[in-house]
Amino acid sequence: MKKSVAVGVDLGGTWVRVTARSPESKRLRSFKARTPGLNGLPAFLLKLWRRWRLSRRDVGALVVAARGIWTVAERRSYQQRLNRLAARVTVISDVEAAFLGALGEGPGLLALAGTGSIVLGRNNRGRWERAGGLGPLLGDEGSAFWVGREWLRATDPTRARKIARAPDAVARIAALAPGVLREATGGSPLARSIVREAQRHLATLAARTAKSLKLEEPVAVSWGGSLLGDRTFRRGFARALKQSGLRVRLIKPRESPALAALRLASAILRKSKSNSSRTDHRPDVLNHPRQRSP
Repeated sequence: MKKSVAVGVDLGGTWVRVTARSPESKRLRSFKARTPGLNGLPAFLLKLWRRWRLSRRDVGALVVAARGIWTVAERRSYQQRLNRLAARVTVISDVEAAFLGALGEGPGLLALAGTGSIVLGRNNRGRWERAGGLGPLLGDEGSAFWVGREWLRATDPTRARKIARAPDAVARIAALAPGVLREATGGSPLARSIVREAQRHLATLAARTAKSLKLEEPVAVSWGGSLLGDRTFRRGFARALKQSGLRVRLIKPRESPALAALRLASAILRKSKSNSSRTDHRPDVLNHPRQRSP
């Protein structure tokens, strides 16, 4: 990869995924690692640039889809910290990138359940709304963290207290979720109860968002995150949606959040050639979505 490289970054609660493409070669390059977090991302990307033999002059557009970034002030502040890495930097929410990757520009709902959980919806008039996404202290019901925490609280309080004091407690607790799913599949009554409750939490967020946006049924629903990536868990989520009274059409995500971020970066790069004086090329994709309590 040489000049005019477009880079998309999906910065989640557990993993960071980076994709890059050079228009000259059309070659797609990708990298995945444990998340360095918001504070550690600039140094992480600088090291990756060196590994890929890139400089700021080579990276024409960088789009970072970051967990925990919502307001205009947050986007601009974090963008300034990344300006030394690319000619043009855009910061969006990770769930925004996930929605675009899953459903494109149409109306519907995205249920995201990885380390955290959130539901993002959009109606046919372009109005957005989100529910959940309040983080492990105030929310994230139905997430991998929530599943792992409920399991720990019920099975091993001593270990729970020990992990809670660790600096990476959230990621370590979320990492327990796949084991809980296996226990549920194996017939554990406790694990099944926790998993069903997680599915109900997510379905409740989705149903409330659909009702608020007055989405026409059957509602297009897609998904993202490691927990909903599990087919068995997803089938239970679909049952919970039906029990909530919401008729849906489940749609497989079209592309990953990292690829959606890369697509935006490529569009910014193309646009910059005809409008080089503009400094903020962020498409008006998400206009302050309303927050609803779980």
